[in-house]
Formats: sequence, structure tokens, C-alpha cells
Amino acid sequence: MILYALRCACGHEFEQWFKNMADYDTQKATGLPCPSCGGTEVSKAIMAPRVGSSKPAPAPMHPCNPSGCGNAMCPMSQMA
Repeated sequence: MILYALRCACGHEFEQWFKNMADYDTQKATGLPCPSCGGTEVSKAIMAPRVGSSKPAPAPMHPCNPSGCGNAMCPMSQMA
């Protein structure tokens, strides 16, 4: 299965799943309708790939250095 970001001639953007690239080509040739306006002049939109990571991302580091930043309101300075 492949997810394509699509855009109709009116500028509506939507996503749709296809079995493969050939399935997209077949559906486009037979009139792939836009869910917003029903227009069939549809093309692939630019989209960023969704790449999953193999392990969870580490917790974000606090912006201050371990000795603190000198700001009395900083949570790091209150830990000491």
C-alpha cells in the first residue's frame, strides 16, 4: 500500500491509499474524484516521506547547561 498526497485543479489537497503506483495510474485514468469538489483533474502533490524510527527518540535536553544559566526562574537552578 502507498499513500499519496493529491491535489485537484481547484487546489484542494487530500490523501488517498493505493495498492501500488499502477493502481494510482488506473484510478486516475478512470477519473479519480476530489472529495471536496468532485473534480477529476487530480495530480500528485509534493509530500515528505514518513519514515519511522527503529527506537524512540531520546528525551529533549534542557537548554541550560548543567551548572545553570543564572536565571532564578529556571527549573535547573531550582534543582540545586
